[in-house]
Amino acid sequence: MAATAPFATDPETGEFIRSGSQFDERIRNAPDARWPVEPNRYRLIVSLACPWASRAVIVRRLLGLEGVLSLGIVDPIQDARSWRFTLDPDGVDPVLGISFLYEAYYAGNPHYHGGISVPAIVDIPTCKLVTNDYLQMTLDLSTEWTDWHRPGAPSLYPEPLREQIDAINEDVFHNVNNAVYQAGLASTQQAYERAYDRLFTQLDALEEHLSKQRYLVGSSITEADIRLFTTLVRFDPVYHGHFKCNRHKLAEFPALWGYARDLYQTPGFGDTVNFDHIKRHYHQVLDRNNPLRIVPKGPDLSEWLAPHHREELGGSPFGQGSPPDTDPDLSRY
Repeated sequence: MAATAPFATDPETGEFIRSGSQFDERIRNAPDARWPVEPNRYRLIVSLACPWASRAVIVRRLLGLEGVLSLGIVDPIQDARSWRFTLDPDGVDPVLGISFLYEAYYAGNPHYHGGISVPAIVDIPTCKLVTNDYLQMTLDLSTEWTDWHRPGAPSLYPEPLREQIDAINEDVFHNVNNAVYQAGLASTQQAYERAYDRLFTQLDALEEHLSKQRYLVGSSITEADIRLFTTLVRFDPVYHGHFKCNRHKLAEFPALWGYARDLYQTPGFGDTVNFDHIKRHYHQVLDRNNPLRIVPKGPDLSEWLAPHHREELGGSPFGQGSPPDTDPDLSRY
């Protein structure tokens, strides 16, 4: 039986250590690929609570891959055996026929003993996990699945901008996406303060950058915006208090707050966000910071719908493309 791996910290420095993806095979649009791109062969398993998984949900929505890559959503509350399909009838994923995500991990590697993480793409015929490489997964959805993108799909990883996107993604990963965890899960004061300082130095730089342009790179949404958004949308509900990232709230950064609201109000972003799943997961699963597991009622989420006026900076969300349709897979959550 699998166990969800505990969060590890360096015994000397107290710094939170994020484990790498152990299943890193790629689904490729190539004749010799072990895992070829095929419609309806794979299932994307996510938690709507998880920022890393939410990236894949947004990319799938924006590119219109709903008809070729099915979506399974796990309960935001794990148990010792891993992510559970308790949101589905009888607690079983209706496509894979499994009750826990660890079953797909063990089908992919019977000797696996690591953590069970989302997002995960599973081969439906064999129920084997193909990849949990969240860094590469969304890039491959943009570049390897192009034959199945919807008409009007945006270019999220355009070749002329890839060097800039990669550079900002690297900074955002280390100093924002992962830094909030390194602050919130540090085991020493010094490790916490190092992560805290790095986080707010980067947020200050992003505030300055986004005060001058609507999106991080170029004049429309790219992969870089998606990766930053999934942390920003969790900042005030979770990271500010629960992870002690409390120098300022997101709502106290004028440009970042307007930018986050702009994305939230863009089809494919806010309609993938489930604040109930987010708050219950962090406050009830990561309970070493909250031993009584009480879930806060706030903040006032209606403020996400307030006008942002970011259109005055120019650009358009989808470039020459169009917004996605509603995703029926998300409508019941």
